[in-house]
Amino acid sequence: MGVSDGLFDAPGAQAVADDFEAASARTPQGDDRFAPLAVRMRPRTLDEVVGQQHLLGPGSPLRRLVEGSGAASVLLYGPPGTGKTTLASLLSRATGRRFEALSALSAGVKEVRAVIDLARRRLTAGEQTVLFIDEVHRFSKTQQDALLAAVENRIVLLVAATTENPSFSVVSPLLSRSLVLQLQSLSEDDIRTVLRRAIEDPRGLAGEYTVTDEALDHIVRIAGGDARRSLTALEASAESSLDGTVDLALVEASVDKAAVRYDRAGDQHYDVISAFIKSLRGSDVDAALHYLARMISAGEDPRFIARRLMIQASEEVGMADPTALQTAVAAAQVVQLVGMPEAQLALTQATIHIATAPKSGGVVKSLAAAMADIRAGKAGAVPAHLRDGHYAGAAALGNAQGYKYPHDHPDGVLAQQYPPDELVGTDYYQFTDHGYEREVGPRVTKLRRIVRGK
Repeated sequence: MGVSDGLFDAPGAQAVADDFEAASARTPQGDDRFAPLAVRMRPRTLDEVVGQQHLLGPGSPLRRLVEGSGAASVLLYGPPGTGKTTLASLLSRATGRRFEALSALSAGVKEVRAVIDLARRRLTAGEQTVLFIDEVHRFSKTQQDALLAAVENRIVLLVAATTENPSFSVVSPLLSRSLVLQLQSLSEDDIRTVLRRAIEDPRGLAGEYTVTDEALDHIVRIAGGDARRSLTALEASAESSLDGTVDLALVEASVDKAAVRYDRAGDQHYDVISAFIKSLRGSDVDAALHYLARMISAGEDPRFIARRLMIQASEEVGMADPTALQTAVAAAQVVQLVGMPEAQLALTQATIHIATAPKSGGVVKSLAAAMADIRAGKAGAVPAHLRDGHYAGAAALGNAQGYKYPHDHPDGVLAQQYPPDELVGTDYYQFTDHGYEREVGPRVTKLRRIVRGK
């Protein structure tokens, strides 16, 4: 769950809006010199926004809204540090509109209704109001319902930000009245652009510090696609510098996070994931957790880790514990729906499950054996009684004639040929006596005898 950066925690909607206006007008030589680097470097125009180009193209709803011509309420959904607050600050200066901001951390129904009443009075005077709500997923159903009529009748243009999937955290009526725009984590190149700008820009470090490439690369890695986090790390490191130089050792000391030797496009990427896979296969849960932690700490794409866990659940565990795949798939869904850093717990749970589960290579061997026969040309005709009989003339061809329906038998299984003639009696699935296969194995043997009429 994302944490508010504090910009919307003022006790009144207009006070927060005024803060936006004031922050936009400040210069590095004014009061803003005491503001955090992430606040000072907040983009002042759309041209300064880094990333999210899929939402900011010419004529897009978000661009039109920022430029003052859009009329749709929007829900901005994305991880922390991806620009939700930045876009809100740009909206505060949209031409011809008044801007109000509320935080779901401090506002209640009373504050929401007060803003709506104010917006209704302004509308009669020809002024439109943009209402920004930060952390909207923290609003209760009642608080969200209080917005419905105002949004539907366009008394306010709602811009709501959330780090949680709005399909689960926002009530359906409000969801259906708004455009859902998903912001993406910034790429490494995006974060590097943000940092370089902050190093040189007069609003930032004004070129007064030399940041080594190793230090910059490390900050990019630990940022995890979060611009605010990267700027906070840069600022903390610069404040600790005694000679105007920011190197890797200084960054490590300042942000309390050592660099992990890990190149997502090089040997370390492949070495670590190989060790992770082999530790899972070898049932060494502690080693698997070590390599998982290395990947997470180095900023590996959590979707990549989730994909590997899903593969391992079938490849290494298979039918010895069918629930391992369910756990891995659930972890992948958490990565998609919740995101990092919370999703690392689900990845850890899946890692522990797979590493400690009984192992079986039956799934891999079964598929390999079947595929080998296909490649060898063993793909004979489908037995006539199994062919499709749902079209005119099928019966005349002998299709579906003589098929025996298993559910008509008391046991639900009966003797009948299913494979092509040349594959009758072929056993592809080779089970073990590990875990659940200890139970399913004898059942497979019994089913084969019945089906094959032995």
